[in-house]
Amino acid sequence: MPYAKAMPPPSPPAHQRANGATRLEFAAGPRGTALARLYQQSPLRVLFPTPEPGEPPTAALVNCAGGLAGGDALATEAVLGPGCIATLSTPAAEKVYRSLGPETRVTTHLRLGAGATLEWLPQETILFDQARLRRRMDAHMGEGARLLAAEMLVFGRSARGETMRSGLVRDAWRLHGPAGLLWADGLALGAELEARLLAPLGFAGAEAMATLLLAAPGAEAHLPALRTALEGLPGAATVPRAGLLLARFLGDALAVRDAIATGIITLRHAALGQPARLPRLWTT
Repeated sequence: MPYAKAMPPPSPPAHQRANGATRLEFAAGPRGTALARLYQQSPLRVLFPTPEPGEPPTAALVNCAGGLAGGDALATEAVLGPGCIATLSTPAAEKVYRSLGPETRVTTHLRLGAGATLEWLPQETILFDQARLRRRMDAHMGEGARLLAAEMLVFGRSARGETMRSGLVRDAWRLHGPAGLLWADGLALGAELEARLLAPLGFAGAEAMATLLLAAPGAEAHLPALRTALEGLPGAATVPRAGLLLARFLGDALAVRDAIATGIITLRHAALGQPARLPRLWTT
């Protein structure tokens, strides 16, 4: 009787990964800006809460999975036609969990037609210890378009006393205008992540960092008002080039959130003509 052929050992089970995506297109109509097209792929969903009086159409980007694990991916694309105005935000902070090795990937593409106005105002992203995040934001702006964009990273679960000691953070911004590249920025934390977060000439033990950017014709005119609003807060503002106003925030997580919220309120009112308050998604 021939020997039975040995069976190979079973392969370890593959972890299920989330691959969410959405594309929103806004167009100008008789009643103002309206949603023209929408595509969404689970676990990323888009909700459209009724805007407060005086507020533009608002889209809430919701990750139904409740957080992102290693190997998960989210892709968002927002397109505003000429003259459109809209606010894109999230109803809560995004969480990036500890990874077993694979990276979490988040990509955002924003396209603004001539004279369009977009507020890209997601709430903070919380990086658990050993999280591995690779994120990129690309924005293309038409003639006379205006963009107010904010992003905040929290290094660890500060409410639980957790700090991020290892992991990966690759965060890149690219902003393009009608004549080409306007601004590029990148953050790279990897093998020496903890040392850089603690270094006195690095992050100096800060729990969080944030960026607030206003790209608009005449953006530099709002620098004095922004600096006045940020007095005593963990942030500073500058004008890298004409039409571009930039603020950075670094420090305690709650203080950074308060500071970037102050900056958002100041600029959306002064530069965009919006009510001097945060979008409702930030406060409910």
